[in-house]
Amino acid sequence: MEGDFLMFPYTKYLEAMHRHSSILVNDIEKAIDGEYSAIDCYAKLTNMAASKIEREQILEIRHDEIKHYQQFVQIYQKLAGRPPHPKMVEECISPYSNGLEFAFQNKQKIVRFYLEISDRAADPFLKEVFRRTAADEQNHAVWFLYYLSKESKLLVIFTIYKNFEPKNHEKIV
Repeated sequence: MEGDFLMFPYTKYLEAMHRHSSILVNDIEKAIDGEYSAIDCYAKLTNMAASKIEREQILEIRHDEIKHYQQFVQIYQKLAGRPPHPKMVEECISPYSNGLEFAFQNKQKIVRFYLEISDRAADPFLKEVFRRTAADEQNHAVWFLYYLSKESKLLVIFTIYKNFEPKNHEKIV
């Protein structure tokens, strides 16, 4: 009886640690799927980009996503003891402006998700990996918002120009 009493707290501790580890593995699996989908999406956005500068920036963002993906895969393999099986969880949206808006909104959600993982992680290395990745993702969101705002301005100008009908006495120069 006395031995059972001593084992009980230890058993509960192990169960709690296993549950925490299982949640972490599931979260990292979701992160892997998200990064995998983003890599594909940003390849498509690169091909739709309006300028060389935008293409280069989106390629740089895509390169960051590849690094995040690889890092998450390594962490997942150490924790789960097996390789992940990444899957597409989101499709990239076209046209370009809709893809940018999707990427921006997605990045905002991802930042929160990665910070939550960082906050829950007990391991200092994992805390830092997810905190740093969240910072990268926030930076990516800023770039997507910037390009989205440029696209929106162009759309407004195009719409005004398209809807402009000069009167007989007005000349278009």
